[in-house]
Amino acid sequence: MALPVSGEAMGKRDILYMTDICKTFPGVKALDHVRFGLREGEIHSLLGENGAGKSTLIKVLTGVEQKDFGTIMMDGKEISPQSPIDAQNSGISTVYQEVNLCPDLSVAENVFIGREPKKGRHIDWKKVNERTREILKDFDLDINVEERLDNYPVAIQQMIAIARAVDVNAKVLILDEPTSSLSAQEVKKLFDIMRMLRDRGLGIVFVTHFLDQVYEVSDRITVLRNGTFVGTYDADKLPMLELVGKMIGKDYDSLEAIPKLTNTGKEYKELLRIEDGTTGEISGINVSIGEGEVTGFSGLLGSGRSELARLIFGADKKTKGKTFIKGKEKDIRNPLDAIKNDIAFCPEDRKKEGIVGDLTIRENITIALQSKRGLLHKISRKEADEITEKLIKDLAIKTPSADQKIKNLSGGNQQKVLLARWLATDPDLLILDEPTRGIDIGAKAEIQKIVVDLASKGMSCIFISSELEEMERCCSKMFVLNDKKIVGQLSGDEISQSAIMKQIAGEE
Repeated sequence: MALPVSGEAMGKRDILYMTDICKTFPGVKALDHVRFGLREGEIHSLLGENGAGKSTLIKVLTGVEQKDFGTIMMDGKEISPQSPIDAQNSGISTVYQEVNLCPDLSVAENVFIGREPKKGRHIDWKKVNERTREILKDFDLDINVEERLDNYPVAIQQMIAIARAVDVNAKVLILDEPTSSLSAQEVKKLFDIMRMLRDRGLGIVFVTHFLDQVYEVSDRITVLRNGTFVGTYDADKLPMLELVGKMIGKDYDSLEAIPKLTNTGKEYKELLRIEDGTTGEISGINVSIGEGEVTGFSGLLGSGRSELARLIFGADKKTKGKTFIKGKEKDIRNPLDAIKNDIAFCPEDRKKEGIVGDLTIRENITIALQSKRGLLHKISRKEADEITEKLIKDLAIKTPSADQKIKNLSGGNQQKVLLARWLATDPDLLILDEPTRGIDIGAKAEIQKIVVDLASKGMSCIFISSELEEMERCCSKMFVLNDKKIVGQLSGDEISQSAIMKQIAGEE
């Protein structure tokens, strides 16, 4: 039985198809009769909003979770992976967003871990190293395979992870958000590798939130929404606006409806000012944030955007400079000082620095407010319930209850819980560092709308994003950083993607 899809390709067979896949977690039907097919020699993007079921489908395919119902066929044989090793033995390999290798082992040890060639009873290290060099030649990697893995940048580690995944006789390679930490040049290199593997007959499942990358490298696209199968389409026959509509269940007007702040011409009363701010990372920083203003910190990765946010919040120790809030000098030595001065901060890495995975949504939302009040003023369960339920409703957080552990939510909903945590403290200034990274387009639209709405009600926001389009859309003022320094400032109608890039490049 062939999987019904649009645009049948001549001469390519289905190596994998999944039909009627169902999976239920307590209170959540994650997959409802979902289907997915992969042909040999194709790159097939799996798309959908956070919570659409992508991750759960991948987990079922790779044996991390077991399906409740449905069929998985691999090379004409039914399989039911019970573990990742089981899936690997069936020819299915996965490379995750966070490279899951051993940083303290050598490159060669990582490539052959668990399957080292032996000479007698001992590992043949000469053969391990030689074979690793041969494998990496295909990936145009000429590196010392005896060096520790963590001596190499993330992009090279990712290539090594892919090389290992392919070398274990994989027929299906799953790449889960592989480009999220890569530069444009590194992404280009990865795509060259993906095309090379595709041309050798490998079937590649590409999971990403970057729609422009989908169209750059994909042959076909499958869309999921709310745990259901929407459709499979030839990439060259599906316009991007139509794709967005299928992902969010409505047209692109949800994004276009976000009011832009760049044309206001409004004068903002100063809320916060940093004079000659200096930490171990940045120095000589001078910024002013207005009341009810959305201020952007823009620049390339490593430009100092996040370091400036951490300076304001007291997360990095200030060695020099002054902070003024509403005209009065304040000594912000740590995050608790910042919280008590009505400053809130959603960090860039929500998993490591934001959410507390094993705590409930209620506990994650109220934790900052409790810190602000102090241990002697404990939040009652009644008040916690009232605060949590209101914010769940206001931010449209998708969850069966406030008792759900936050780690069970989609990335977009986790981000909303972090927003709720800080909104519960009633801040004057909300700092958002990459609030839309790794979440779907629908959740991005919602978070952008929330930011603009908060500003319209008088809250000041600092907005940091690698996506210039959303910076242009949301910010009324922007500081442009490069090499840990502010190199320019834009406001109102001056803000445009081209103007930002020119300032970063030193052309203005």
